[in-house]
Amino acid sequence: QVQLVESGGGSVQAGGSLRLSCAASGRTFSKYAMGWFRQAPGKEREFVAIISRSGGTTYYADSVKGRFTISRDNAKNMVYLQMNNLKSEDTAVYYCAADATYGSTRSSDFGSWGQGTQVTVSS
Repeated sequence: QVQLVESGGGSVQAGGSLRLSCAASGRTFSKYAMGWFRQAPGKEREFVAIISRSGGTTYYADSVKGRFTISRDNAKNMVYLQMNNLKSEDTAVYYCAADATYGSTRSSDFGSWGQGTQVTVSS
């Protein structure tokens, strides 16, 4: 229902930072909880972070908690993932995704997906 386009990926040294952005189409963006997922080659897609419709509630995977911050600006139809203290293990294609409700970390519960943006962290 919502078109999503990620940007902001790139290459960075371990310990560095990147900010990913996800632009959404439509005026119904605020009706969706938003999530970030990532997938490395040969690995399953894994949950990273989610944020509620209003942005008042967030939840993170243990592997990124304390380092990553998800946020959104509903007026601009944007969701962000600020990634600090990056590690080589964070290397993956990062995807933003939309769901009608907040509360799930399963990729199958998110109906709309972006194309992904590559994040490469070197040591």
